[in-house]
Amino acid sequence: MEIVCKQSELNNAIQLVSKAVSSRPTHPILANILLTADQVTNKISLTGFDLNLGIQTSFDALVNKSGAITIPSKLLLEIVNKLPNESPVTISVDDSSDNILLKSERGSFNLKGIPSDDYPNLPFVENGTSLDIDPFSLLKSLKLTIFSSSNDESKQLLTGVNFKFKKNCLESAATDGHRLAVFLTNNEQINDVKDVINEDSLSVTIPTRSLREIEKLLTLKNAEKSIKLFYDKGQIVLISSSQIITTRTLEGNYPNYSQLIPDSFSKILKFETKQLIDSLERIAVLADQQSSVVKIKVGDDQLALISADAQDIGNANESLSVAFSGDNFEIAFNVRYLLEGLRVISSQYVLLKCNLPTTPAIVVPEDNLSAFTYLVMPVQVRS
Repeated sequence: MEIVCKQSELNNAIQLVSKAVSSRPTHPILANILLTADQVTNKISLTGFDLNLGIQTSFDALVNKSGAITIPSKLLLEIVNKLPNESPVTISVDDSSDNILLKSERGSFNLKGIPSDDYPNLPFVENGTSLDIDPFSLLKSLKLTIFSSSNDESKQLLTGVNFKFKKNCLESAATDGHRLAVFLTNNEQINDVKDVINEDSLSVTIPTRSLREIEKLLTLKNAEKSIKLFYDKGQIVLISSSQIITTRTLEGNYPNYSQLIPDSFSKILKFETKQLIDSLERIAVLADQQSSVVKIKVGDDQLALISADAQDIGNANESLSVAFSGDNFEIAFNVRYLLEGLRVISSQYVLLKCNLPTTPAIVVPEDNLSAFTYLVMPVQVRS
């Protein structure tokens, strides 16, 4: 194999696929990146695969001789990242010894590769469900839900985001047991649904780790009009023009989160979103010293008192304008949970809807054109 390519393109490709290379491989070859070169198409393809998450990307290059080899990911990443980006990179492989010669304008590196024969194939979905998805829509659903997923590996199903692919709409949801984020697309952003029964929806839960890489890919691919999604037997494959991401789904039935959201509310508070975020961030300086609890108290004066009390350290409070309907009351939240939900809301005003200080509250944009609902459980505070 012999190729010549730009340092920047090779470096970007290695950075992308290395996210799918195992840090604790069960076999030496899983610590490697698969590099494939095709002389006919003059394309280079790089693949990383840890048997759960797989990423493949390709780009144009000068291919003088076709071939394939696997190269240690960490070593390749560090070398190529430090090469001068103004000079091309040449990679040639001795087929008889699997020795790799990597050259740039100012030097060369000799590496030992492993033959590509034993590298596992990325799983592909031949049957099952096929969808065309608007990348912007999928990206927005990730940004509005992924932060609510759990980091606790013992709650395996909650360490992902649940997607319900319905006819012409997509519903995504994530919860860690303390808060819940739900987003529903509101127009025809999913097309060509095959094998999905109209009465039912296809429900899959994708690990957050995989979704973070999908999110990066979608951010880079914002010019594409659609991407292909294939699903079958616990495997998701996403295909764009030059990338493939494949991931296993999480097994089990996702909790019926819709029954957690109250149908009506006795108290509705309307804040200016940025003012509320700024105020909470200031109060959080004290709240984070101890319990991360922040209190919101409303009275008859159309002001909300936001406060935090860190025992033996100090306290903080701030008044904020609020449009309020309902009886006077006080409610407390984990300030971090509240802030994370507010930060993904782009509308000028936000509504905080509550019933009792002990029952779930929800945060929604005032217009809620995006059909976003963020449920957060209050914290019970002793008087």
